[in-house]
Amino acid sequence: MSNGLKAHYELIVIGGGPAGIAAAYSAWEKGLRKILIVERDDELGGILNQCIHPGFGLEYFKEELTGPEYAWCFIKLLPDTSIEVKTDTMALKITKEMEVHISGREAGYQILQASSIVMATGCRERARGALGIPGTRPSGVITAGAAQRYVNMEGYMPGKRIVIIGSGDVGLIMARRMTLEGAKVLAVVEILPHPGGLLRNVVQCLNDFDIPLLLSHTVTDIQGKTRVDKVIASEIDENRNVIPGTEKVFDCDTVLLSAGLIPENELISAAGISIDHKNVETSTPGIFICGNALHVHDIVDNVTLEANKAGIAAAEFVKKGA
Repeated sequence: MSNGLKAHYELIVIGGGPAGIAAAYSAWEKGLRKILIVERDDELGGILNQCIHPGFGLEYFKEELTGPEYAWCFIKLLPDTSIEVKTDTMALKITKEMEVHISGREAGYQILQASSIVMATGCRERARGALGIPGTRPSGVITAGAAQRYVNMEGYMPGKRIVIIGSGDVGLIMARRMTLEGAKVLAVVEILPHPGGLLRNVVQCLNDFDIPLLLSHTVTDIQGKTRVDKVIASEIDENRNVIPGTEKVFDCDTVLLSAGLIPENELISAAGISIDHKNVETSTPGIFICGNALHVHDIVDNVTLEANKAGIAAAEFVKKGA
């Protein structure tokens, strides 16, 4: 701040996705009026903005919505509140003293003071380095979520012949999406003996489009110089040892990774704060965490319910200290 004083908020919510917006609005409903949402993207909505498929809201709203529609149900509530929003702004650091360090194109570098903080930073996908997949390092190996953004928001097709590693929900949904856009999905390769995603996505995204799901299989080689040109998958036994002679070779130009999600809670751990994964509280009174930053949820409806609890808990904490 130019005058050397820190701006003060009753609540700062880090993350403007479905969890962050729901937490902020719940706190506002409980009487907080000085609330700020910090979002690193240039608009609110988080990952839901690229999830254009239906299937959201069945639990929370009792109707089927797309991801952007679900997000809009909450975004449209904000203009009637006093909740402030800073988009295109990164939260760089939080402290046990309730300081939030942010940096943005318009905001510059600021240190904000809060009476309470809700972490709603979501999760990230496991990249190739975390999976230990052997082979060369050509282009064309990307996460399923990155492909989803390319296709649904940026208007780019990442490839024409696809192999998907892992049967998480994003991968299943992208198997259908890539097929609808004219690509050929050769197989979904899953190391577990059962699918990793929801049964409805296995049925609607794979079975309905005759896309093979290879359970108890692993990718043993990715080949290609500048671009992926082959993927080799092999069957594994109950000890995850490759069974010789079971190799399947796929001529492809793209590999999508859908092998798990990791909560984005590095700001919490860097501050020396521990998380109780059974509830929204942390080891520091007044700092709460919810949504996929706490643990990965199957559906966004449950993210919202948990975020409501975090927002209410933050409001109650601030009122007790007032």
